[in-house]
Amino acid sequence: MSDHLMNTYMRQPVTFVKGEGVWLWDDKGEKYLDALAGVAVNGLGHGHPKLVQAISEQAAKLIHVSNIYQIAEQTALADKLCEISGMDKVFFCNSGCEANEASIKIARLYGHNKGIENPEIIVMDKSFHGRTMATLSATGNRKVQAGFEPLVSGFIRVPYDDIEAVKQVALHNPHVVAILVEPVQGEGGINIPKDAGTYLESLRQICDEHGWLLMLDEVQTGVGRTGTWFSFQHTTIKPDVMSLAKGLASGVPIGACLASGKAAEVFTYGKHGSTFGGNPLASAAGLATLNIIEEDGLRENAEKIGNLICEGFNVEFKNTKGVVVIRNAGLMIGIELDRPCGDLVNMALEANLLINVTADKVVRLLPPLVMSEAEAKELVQRLAVVIKAFLDS
Repeated sequence: MSDHLMNTYMRQPVTFVKGEGVWLWDDKGEKYLDALAGVAVNGLGHGHPKLVQAISEQAAKLIHVSNIYQIAEQTALADKLCEISGMDKVFFCNSGCEANEASIKIARLYGHNKGIENPEIIVMDKSFHGRTMATLSATGNRKVQAGFEPLVSGFIRVPYDDIEAVKQVALHNPHVVAILVEPVQGEGGINIPKDAGTYLESLRQICDEHGWLLMLDEVQTGVGRTGTWFSFQHTTIKPDVMSLAKGLASGVPIGACLASGKAAEVFTYGKHGSTFGGNPLASAAGLATLNIIEEDGLRENAEKIGNLICEGFNVEFKNTKGVVVIRNAGLMIGIELDRPCGDLVNMALEANLLINVTADKVVRLLPPLVMSEAEAKELVQRLAVVIKAFLDS
């Protein structure tokens, strides 16, 4: 480990050098089952031959040109994203927090265009939208914000999955211009609304009644992970703004802010930009990713394998004290325990298994969309042993 890296990560004592599908190998030749996928990034697993070919061919032709020129690959990716989402326009950037920054800027400019001097956005407790100043201010996690005050103003926080709280804000605050919400909270602990469809539909109705924008952070839920292209497609609604990143280009850095209707026309020349956003390499990787997901039926696989994993854990933990609940939306899986369980990350690593713990007490699993039934069963078996050992210790 280099002494010259800033201490921003508590890194695990392992260095990976090769990957194939859901498997990784370290520099000592040890093989690991990857149930985290780079935190929902490697949806196609590692080393997918079609993706490797697309990236290699594009790198040999053109890696980067400025956005002051036409970029054919970017145009093709934007067309594909709008086709599968029903949205109208796309702005490309490099990460999820940048996509959310774009969403926030759209909301503020939308408000100013309506004559609202200090526009405000409703955000949720336990949310996570990024680590830039605006997105950490929008995030509902005090640990992320601590030490970076003064925070960016203009955010009103309410409990997640609480429509009445949103209605109360609507009654008393004329400065609100938008709602920013995750359909499923990932960093917050795989929190799923009691009735996800009704929740989003109610938010859509409130936004329509008050002329607000409904902005969905689908950085973690998007691109097939919950069983549809985008999590909102489990409902009848469509957002005004949607942010994407993580699985969109299978590891090549990319972010996207999609907008529809009135929100799609808010940005005009000079209002926003990105040096690297949507460059030919990232766009080619994104388009290849979407095509592979479509051709290989990986959205359907995400739903099937996610449910299979949860069924397996429900059997394994049926009479296990300490396991509170198991939640999933496709291949977003959370196992909530009754105690802090950060030690499970190292214990799982010793069992050659990659997992994550979030919200102190929730084991978070985000396996690649390519995971097979046999690999899912192996994941359940390996992790059940580790969790039971932890609870017995």
